[in-house]
Amino acid sequence: MAADPNKYAAPLIAPPMEVIEDWIDYNGHMNMAFYNMVFDKAVDALFMDLGISEDYVTKQLASVFTAEIHVTYAQELSLHDPIKVTCQLLDYDAKRIHMFLEMYHAEEGYLAATMEQIGIHVSMETRRSAPMPDWVMAELEALRKAHAELPIKPQVGRVIGIPKKATAGAAGA
Repeated sequence: MAADPNKYAAPLIAPPMEVIEDWIDYNGHMNMAFYNMVFDKAVDALFMDLGISEDYVTKQLASVFTAEIHVTYAQELSLHDPIKVTCQLLDYDAKRIHMFLEMYHAEEGYLAATMEQIGIHVSMETRRSAPMPDWVMAELEALRKAHAELPIKPQVGRVIGIPKKATAGAAGA
């Protein structure tokens, strides 16, 4: 049975959050660990929409574990700043979900951070990757269709490193 792509927003928008005092570090802005936590809560909201939340873990004895994330930090968030997180499904297969999230200052509209993530569907009995049930695949396909026209952001697929500049003349000059 096919899921209805019209039930999904493009992109999905996570429940709003606000920077709290415990998230502020000695630099006077939100600490990087809490950017990850905010993104994690947004992924939880996405999974709830897809039907693969905590209830899924107990009834299906399966879950989605994070295999890899890449976070970029664009602009600071400070105490009491309102946060808006959007989520875009980039791709999926029988065992993996590839998504991209953006974190914005909810009032000023600037991009604060991005996160690209690969999640792996796991059997909780074997603790190994396992195919997703057909109904989850149908939900992912509906979400893919809903997100098909969204642009791919420049941070997607980004590689970390220090680019080497071409120099004129002798090596090491």
